[in-house]
Amino acid sequence: MAGHAEPRKTCERFLTDAFDLLEITQEIRQLLRSPYREVQFELPLKRDDGSISLFHGYRVQHNQSRGPFKGGLRYHPEVDAAHFVALAEIMTWKTALLDLPFGGAKGGINCDPRELSMGELETLTKRYATRLSMLIGPNRDIPAPDMGTGPQEMAWIVDAYAHNDGFNPAVVTGKPIELGGAEGRLEATGKGVAQIAALAAKASAIDIDGATVAIQGSGNVASFAARFLAARGAKIVALSNSSFGCYDKTGLDVEKILTLFRRLREQPDSSAEKTADCTKISNAELLELEVDLLIPAAIGGVINEENVEKIRARLIVEAANMPITCGADSALNAQGITVVPDILANAGGVTVSYLEWVQNRQRYQWEKERINEELEKRLHRAWQAVHRKAEQEGLKYRQAAYLIAIDRIITAINLRGF
Repeated sequence: MAGHAEPRKTCERFLTDAFDLLEITQEIRQLLRSPYREVQFELPLKRDDGSISLFHGYRVQHNQSRGPFKGGLRYHPEVDAAHFVALAEIMTWKTALLDLPFGGAKGGINCDPRELSMGELETLTKRYATRLSMLIGPNRDIPAPDMGTGPQEMAWIVDAYAHNDGFNPAVVTGKPIELGGAEGRLEATGKGVAQIAALAAKASAIDIDGATVAIQGSGNVASFAARFLAARGAKIVALSNSSFGCYDKTGLDVEKILTLFRRLREQPDSSAEKTADCTKISNAELLELEVDLLIPAAIGGVINEENVEKIRARLIVEAANMPITCGADSALNAQGITVVPDILANAGGVTVSYLEWVQNRQRYQWEKERINEELEKRLHRAWQAVHRKAEQEGLKYRQAAYLIAIDRIITAINLRGF
């Protein structure tokens, strides 16, 4: 995980760039930068062995001008309040860019879920939800899965919320299908990355059929992005986990490599790595491959001032949150490397979360085909808006995306008043 100061710094730089282009007053700048609410609290947990562990829970609610707060819950030992402020801001711009009726939020617990039993994790998650029960809800703040959480944690929150407010599946998204989850939510972010990557490749005169693609990561987003891009004819030449990458210039067997990485996650000490039918490379070497598309889909800050001069991809699609630091972003622009920003590239997840929320409010579950059709339509519309603005005003994609998002939020603020 990147240092906590860097995400905030990166977000501020991108914002300042957009504010200057829009000639926004200092008062409005401060308003847009300041979170609506920041909450931090202790979460003591009695462990299975009788000992007591003390964790901290966080929730940053950044902006609700366009609708209820929306954002994921991250379980990771290194998170803190500053980290969530930056991530909550990104959610605000992302939901506005996709024209979803939400604001932005983010939160979580500074724990390592891999070190907790299922019983401990359930107790901790429900205790977190209980502490936040007055601040979350279908019309207030709607959490979702993020790093270290998934459908099971969302199911526990539904149960904790129901004790005081009755059963309402719309309190969270990313739930199990059996509790009102949406078909296709699991693969939505990766599917969206693949769709936006294909559109951006076409705009850059890159034929996605046969294009070489390097993807850093092998988790949910990376794996589905690889599968959907391979289905479009792209040649996935590199994939990685946290330890090493697999490379084959003729193209990897995506399912075979993903199975290998899954086995290594489940059995870290196994000898499966030795059977990998590919050239082993480091994550740093993966980022520096000469490919048509580079997709950083793991952690933030991986392309920075130290390695940016070695990046040789023609097009970078940000599947992770803030994988490129602000200094590196400027250098990539100078090098003529096109970047598709995270607030557009990885917005498939929050888009299907919105569709899940809509179904929960209707108490009517849609067919998967309808969800996929709506997802593709909304992502295509957002891409067209960004591409058109970039072309017409001579902007980079990141600048165009932020300008569209900020303008929509300012419009909502002015319409609602103070």
